[in-house]
Amino acid sequence: MSTLRDVAARAAVSVTTVARVIRGDKYVTPAVQQRVRAAIDELGYVPNLVARSLRTGREDAIGMAVPEITDSFYAEIIQTVERSARARGMALIVTSFGDDPASEQSAVEALLSRQIVGLISVPVADDQSYLRHWQDRAAMMFIDREPMGITADSVVEDDVGGARAAVCHLIAHGHRRIAFLGDPATVSTAGRRLEGYVAALRDHGRPVDDALIRVGRDVSGDPAATLRVLLNTDDAPTAVFSANSRCSVGIVPALQRMGRTDIGLVSYGDFPMAQALVPAVTVVDQDPAGLGRFAVERLYRRIDTPGLRLRRRTVLPVELLVRESCGTAAPVPAAGHPGTSADDLLSSASVSARRTGRRSSA
Repeated sequence: MSTLRDVAARAAVSVTTVARVIRGDKYVTPAVQQRVRAAIDELGYVPNLVARSLRTGREDAIGMAVPEITDSFYAEIIQTVERSARARGMALIVTSFGDDPASEQSAVEALLSRQIVGLISVPVADDQSYLRHWQDRAAMMFIDREPMGITADSVVEDDVGGARAAVCHLIAHGHRRIAFLGDPATVSTAGRRLEGYVAALRDHGRPVDDALIRVGRDVSGDPAATLRVLLNTDDAPTAVFSANSRCSVGIVPALQRMGRTDIGLVSYGDFPMAQALVPAVTVVDQDPAGLGRFAVERLYRRIDTPGLRLRRRTVLPVELLVRESCGTAAPVPAAGHPGTSADDLLSSASVSARRTGRRSSA
């Protein structure tokens, strides 16, 4: 079996340089990196991560904590981070804690106790101060939501701007009563999207009707009952802004079962088969892969250069992908899916984390 010294001799560099290349040190010149990696491939060298962990007291791994591993949004972020970590010669350890704030601390600290060198986390609790004494042991990056009670890097999306654009789009297409369905405003992402919804109404001189704002875990998880109540009122909404893709996946088949093809819909977040539905669903595209890339690259910088001064909070832009679900196009069967129901499409898509139809226009 080849050793580190064998690789160093083949590449004509020191053992230390080989270790730096394996570690992903950005200060090694591209030419030297190429020579070392060629030697590794030729000799079939496999780094002994266990031995290195024993020497350094830390694993060559980063940890990731998310609410739901099976959620398509988080699944794509995980895949992006994992591919990047593998290319750097590191492992990724993933845990989930659901939407229960009480479960977050134990799950995250279980990861940190593995002596990982970095952590990427999506906070759901309203206080992350328990992480303060861990900050000198591992680099930290928070995504999707900002941490509370601790000063740390975070990257979020422009939830306010995305929601504002979505509701303005509905108003521009003639909708005057627009319902808001989503998680409670205490969830930071939901709160920012509600802020954008309200801002869009005020931009156009529209009143904010609290009767049209329906939030809660039950609403997001199973919006059918809420929709029936809203659509059976005398002054029913003509459109719905769904504040997350999980809610949208419930809204589409519920509207179909009620025979309500007249209701406009914009989803915050793309979801599998959204483009193949009839009508195709207009969405605010979150680009989870981009979020994952930014988060892991920032984490590497923190790992490589402790104490580096960087912007603590970064807001990434989102994009409105206009399709046909706002009442601007006649329903036309999607190619390859003639007569397919929303229930059929969404049930088949629910087992897949792959997002489809991200770039389309109507």
